[in-house]
Amino acid sequence: MFGYQQTFKYLDKPNDMTIQSKMWISNTCQEIQHPWTDKCSNAVAGLLLSSTPYCLKVYTMVYMLSMLMRHKVPTKGDLHKMVLGILQSTAFLVTNAYTFTLFACLIRNLLGGFHISTVAFIPSVLSSFSAIVVERPKRRSLLALYVANVATETLWNMAEARGWVKSIPNGQALIFGSSISVLLYLYRLGLHQSNICKDSMFDILRIFVGKTEEGPLKSLQIANEEPANQSRTPINFSSISGLVQIYSKFLGAIKGRHQCCPHQGSCLHYILMGGLRPLLGGISLQVALKILLNIKNIIQMKIKWHKNMFNTKTLNLGLFMGCFSLLYKAASCTLRHSFNCDDARFAIPAGLLSSISFIFYPDITVALYVMWKMLQIIYNVGIEKKYVPCMPGFTMILYTLCTATLFHAGIVEPRTLRESYFKFLQAISGERFCKFQLGPLDAFGYDTGRATEEVRHRLRIINKSPLPKWSLADW
Repeated sequence: MFGYQQTFKYLDKPNDMTIQSKMWISNTCQEIQHPWTDKCSNAVAGLLLSSTPYCLKVYTMVYMLSMLMRHKVPTKGDLHKMVLGILQSTAFLVTNAYTFTLFACLIRNLLGGFHISTVAFIPSVLSSFSAIVVERPKRRSLLALYVANVATETLWNMAEARGWVKSIPNGQALIFGSSISVLLYLYRLGLHQSNICKDSMFDILRIFVGKTEEGPLKSLQIANEEPANQSRTPINFSSISGLVQIYSKFLGAIKGRHQCCPHQGSCLHYILMGGLRPLLGGISLQVALKILLNIKNIIQMKIKWHKNMFNTKTLNLGLFMGCFSLLYKAASCTLRHSFNCDDARFAIPAGLLSSISFIFYPDITVALYVMWKMLQIIYNVGIEKKYVPCMPGFTMILYTLCTATLFHAGIVEPRTLRESYFKFLQAISGERFCKFQLGPLDAFGYDTGRATEEVRHRLRIINKSPLPKWSLADW
């Protein structure tokens, strides 16, 4: 479905599947999760101390970037609020890190061994819920959407590894197209202006399709009135004159502006300029990001401009944005000309057609983000219309279950986890993640030991020393 090929192989021989009948192992938590110390309390305290600087650095950058994007000079009150936010978010992420080891060791000591569910999933459920309670309520929704994005991809990879599903080429374009069409329909209805659907996602849509396509519509239908002296000559499709007549009508339609079209000027100018502006904007954004990421090499005059900056990949984002806008506006104008009216439902076929442009920028993260945003907004509309019940704490439950899925995948089935999140787990653990001895987990039948080594080698994660930072091994 997600459209990329990834080979998953748990076992060398089919008859080895019988190993999966073993669901319990008697190893200690020291043998698996903290081989550098025999004391669980030291392992927890060491993780707390080593994860704090990284989490503080991450959220300092996040909040400072958010402050810069407001384009205004911060007041003393803004700075005070930012510092408190950084500290609270840091406490949230640190809690998620160290309490995982705390609960994993506690459950193992209570049960006397590890079940496949207690290696990572259940401890992470407890640690994630403990952490999300610490975070500010306003940020919980954003965090839940992020982990839901990654967890959706991970669950698909798990299902594909078991042979339950099969990916199809450009599947991410289908996800993106179906989701963006719903959002565009709400945008044309004008529901995004209400408190129910108010979301930054519609600000992004406004960049793509413009304010002219924004709802609510002033008039849903205009009568088809022709001058009395204008006769309708039937078109003879079998003659050359008939084809010329069709071509003339087509040129007249695109060069002129239909009375139902909300834009000014001809439809042709509207469509072409609508595609050109996002095209140039996307290319400029891509170049700016590459300059920012390679600023060190640029200062040292070590960058190869043609290879690293001005290549075909630089065009991908611009081509996606430009083609999306062009196709959407072309389809919308065509539908208005064809049906002689303007209707919010035109956004659905226009959105599906324009999603073809996603093949230029097939980012599964973007596709899943749009999908989850659409589901969130539809859920809020459903609650307002009383179509679905309001579930108290749903955001916290979603974050908890999705994060637990990611922790389980990172430890038990690392091949199914997104590489960037695997690196994040390595960083947040104070470089401890690569020191886990996961060979005993092979008893569960997922070839965990070898899979972990493959992922570490592919990501160039090197175990530089036998002891992690703040190991507290001698305490």
